[in-house]
Amino acid sequence: MSQNLEGQIAIITGGMRGIGLAIARRLHAEGAQIVIWDLAVDGWDSAENGFEPVLRQSVDVSSLASVEAAFAEVLERVGHVEILVNNAGINGPVVSSWEYPTEAWDKVIAIDLNGVFYCCRTAIPHMRERGYGRIVNIASMAGKDGVQYISAYSAAKAGVIAFTKAAAKELAQDGVLLNCVAPAMVETPLMAEMTQAHIDASKAKIPMGRFLKAEEVANMVTWIAGPECSFTTGFVFDLSGGRATY
Repeated sequence: MSQNLEGQIAIITGGMRGIGLAIARRLHAEGAQIVIWDLAVDGWDSAENGFEPVLRQSVDVSSLASVEAAFAEVLERVGHVEILVNNAGINGPVVSSWEYPTEAWDKVIAIDLNGVFYCCRTAIPHMRERGYGRIVNIASMAGKDGVQYISAYSAAKAGVIAFTKAAAKELAQDGVLLNCVAPAMVETPLMAEMTQAHIDASKAKIPMGRFLKAEEVANMVTWIAGPECSFTTGFVFDLSGGRATY
């Protein structure tokens, strides 16, 4: 590895498993020190995961107070943050929009969209003050296409894309770059929330005929989060296996 991120601190939300863990591993391999934010942070196995985070914090990204308290502790403990990866998210139920439970809708929006806003709102002033930052928001192809029966998830991820573009323009001259990635379906534990029919339909949309691997997401995120990504902001990087043509 090139160790492009030596000396940098990276916060990964939802970093205990799945895509978040894969991103954390890859950023660590590039030299970054990792701060893990997740609801439950017990049971970390350094040998199995391949590294020891500098901090593991129990954070509810749908609560601004929780995010602000955790970020303050990060600054107190390590002094600075260069990278924020907003990965925490839930799928929600797979059901028609007119039957979508309102409490489930509120929860998906709270975690998948409000959580991104709260984390960005909290981290951006620190990054602006230092004149450097990289924020990568994990969106989804569902946010570009709209996927039937997951209307809340689609709406939240579309919101993440639009928020990323808007905030990136505001920060374009501040040294803080915001981009997002839009993966097709990834092989993660999140599939447990989905019906087999939904999984099969998602796979059928991918011309490569397979699901995305978490490590492939991590590879893309690592480049976006690094110093070599210097003139791209407000962009949506597709990881679609050929599904996206725009």
